[in-house]
Amino acid sequence: MTDNVASALCYVLGLFTGIFFLVLAPYNQNRTIRFHAFQSIFLNVAAIALSFALTIVFTLLHFLGALFALVVGPIVWLCFIGLWLYLMFSAYQGKMVVLPVIGDLAQKQV
Repeated sequence: MTDNVASALCYVLGLFTGIFFLVLAPYNQNRTIRFHAFQSIFLNVAAIALSFALTIVFTLLHFLGALFALVVGPIVWLCFIGLWLYLMFSAYQGKMVVLPVIGDLAQKQV
């Protein structure tokens, strides 16, 4: 499998494929694939953390939180899906998109 295909596949199932490519030789020796795997893992962990935080905020706000959740929740998830697709297609094209905080953490892991 070529590097760009493996890099794009790191994003397909998020945590699972990211960990898979970090464990599987010879892909775990390639710096580019390792970067995309770590960035995918960190992005999904951030999405899960944001989901918990938004759930707590929406729960605390009760009625206003429910209205807010109906508007903001789908927008946040659409943004994450768009970012996920952008990262996947960029990796397939051989581009190395470094996200502001998550990408810096991923670069330190490589």
